Amino acid sequence: MLNRLLPAVAMALCLLAPANRGAAQETIQPLLQEQSELLLESSRRTIQPAIDAIAASGLPQVPAVLETWAARDMWQRVEDGAFFRAERNEDRSYTLHDFDTGESFGPYDKDALEQLKPNSGIQALIGAALVRFQLSDPDPATRAGALDNIDRNGEASHLEPLAASIEGEDDPVLRARKERLLTLLTIRFSTDKAERVAAIESVAGSLDVAVRATLNPLVATTLAAGTELPEGRNIARELRPGSEALPRLQAYELLVSEGLAPKLVTSAALRAMLAEHIEGGAVAGVPLERLSAPAARREAFAGLVEAGLVEPAATEEDIDASLAAHVFYQTYAEPDAGVTAAAEEALSSIDLKVGVNQFLDLGLDALSLGSIYFLAAIGLAITFGVMGVINMAHGEFIMMGAYTGYVLQQVIPDYTVSILLAIPLAFAVTFAAGVAMERLVIRWLYSRPLETLLATFGVSIALQQLAKNIFGTQARPLTAPDWLNGSWVVNDIVGISYIRIAIFVLALIFLGLFLFMMKKTRLGLETRAVTQNPKMAASMGINPDRVNMLTFGLGSGIAGIAGVAIGLYAQVTSEIGQQYIVQSFMTVVVGGVGNIWGTLLGATMIGFLQKGIEWFNPSNTLAAQTYMIVFIIIFIQFRPRGIIALKGRAAGD
Repeated sequence: MLNRLLPAVAMALCLLAPANRGAAQETIQPLLQEQSELLLESSRRTIQPAIDAIAASGLPQVPAVLETWAARDMWQRVEDGAFFRAERNEDRSYTLHDFDTGESFGPYDKDALEQLKPNSGIQALIGAALVRFQLSDPDPATRAGALDNIDRNGEASHLEPLAASIEGEDDPVLRARKERLLTLLTIRFSTDKAERVAAIESVAGSLDVAVRATLNPLVATTLAAGTELPEGRNIARELRPGSEALPRLQAYELLVSEGLAPKLVTSAALRAMLAEHIEGGAVAGVPLERLSAPAARREAFAGLVEAGLVEPAATEEDIDASLAAHVFYQTYAEPDAGVTAAAEEALSSIDLKVGVNQFLDLGLDALSLGSIYFLAAIGLAITFGVMGVINMAHGEFIMMGAYTGYVLQQVIPDYTVSILLAIPLAFAVTFAAGVAMERLVIRWLYSRPLETLLATFGVSIALQQLAKNIFGTQARPLTAPDWLNGSWVVNDIVGISYIRIAIFVLALIFLGLFLFMMKKTRLGLETRAVTQNPKMAASMGINPDRVNMLTFGLGSGIAGIAGVAIGLYAQVTSEIGQQYIVQSFMTVVVGGVGNIWGTLLGATMIGFLQKGIEWFNPSNTLAAQTYMIVFIIIFIQFRPRGIIALKGRAAGD
């Protein structure tokens, strides 16, 4: 009977064995216990094999295990060494959850458990291992997080899972990110030269900062020296000692640092060493009276070296011989010459494109600055250019407009509504202030430029002090609405803020309104008539006093609107107008007094000039303004009437 049962039992065991092996392969607990020693040690230097073993198992529990471990929620049960995800209870005990079955155990006291506490370095390694599972996660946010991890800590192991995940990616944005990262990782880590070169060529001309960061290490060089050029090294270039790229002393110091030549001793240091070793009227057997000769000093020094009293050193005369006996060269960190050649060619195309885009970005900044100067100067173009009044308080009208916007925002918290209302209100406030100033001060000083300058300068100081008394000396914010926040970004180099775009548009609007007023309205006609010939205009029934009052008020009102615009990106203080008064006068004078088109051209020229000077000297904006003023002084010597000079009777006045 037993003999008949044995074959049946054996056959059953054989049939069950594969199933049991498969079941064993579906549980991660045995693997965790195999790596128990490394897991508990938690050392960044030794943990990588454990992470690799867990990740390479391919078990579905791996992502949960790694995430739990990284979050410091994985604990070991002391009694049997098993690992679980632990959840703390209200009574400070812990409930354990099995990674394989999800079954819960407990509660357990903390003394019965041991927590795994990976440090930040281990957490980074775990995160890198998690990436391969997260790249194909159903949740787009998880996939995006995995790509962020690769972006920060990309490594060669990410190449294969990243490439495999692209085909099934249905999100076009994430797919583009994956393809970009795959290209960058291929450049860095691929072992196939053709793949690397093709990836490098595909990013030629790219403005992506990450592309440049990936290519630059490939062309990084190290300076070295030897008796001959080494074989099998990727040599970038050979350098000649004494050239601009390799100064003579730097080349010799390199030889000294690599142990190829004795250290250099200067004449003064040599004399000092000889003086320290004078014995019996001689140094190393060389009499003192002979030491005035260079050859004798070298002989004495050699004697000291031979006696072991000083370390060997080279004199100035020995340098040339040492340099002539060695070669100096730069080697690439990247060993493959084909890869470095492709990287250099790609970086050259990138540098060219970067230069073009930097020029475009500089042009946008200059246009933006020019529009600000034009908006600040358009009111002055009326009061100074048309009326001939030197108004040193023009900057304070800009300041009044900015404070009007600030006060309105304290009353109306909706920034969009407050800014839209601030523009007409600032115009009204500064228009009234300008009319009052013209009636009280300016009207008595026409045709007396020096007295006008002094009087308006006094008004400027008074208005600044009044603003300090009311608002204090602390800067006040004029907050832009949300739709003006941010920037219009063309690429990684070219961009401009929406606030500056709005100021540019506002400047164009006021240019159009000014031209319409001067050409198509009665006030404009009367203003031009009074400007050309006040007496003749008065004989035709025009009231010059009324025209001057309204014109001065108009110029002041436009300055107030400029203050609202400028306050959106500059802190509002009592001195905000003083920052633009000089540029405003220069804009009007350079453009041509009394000509609005000249004011526009003058603002544009000054904007480009200032940005151009700042580009050559970015660390010193004060120097840039100084150079700009010097240039304008020279310009006025050749064009005293500005870019567009008035013609006819007004030009003679």
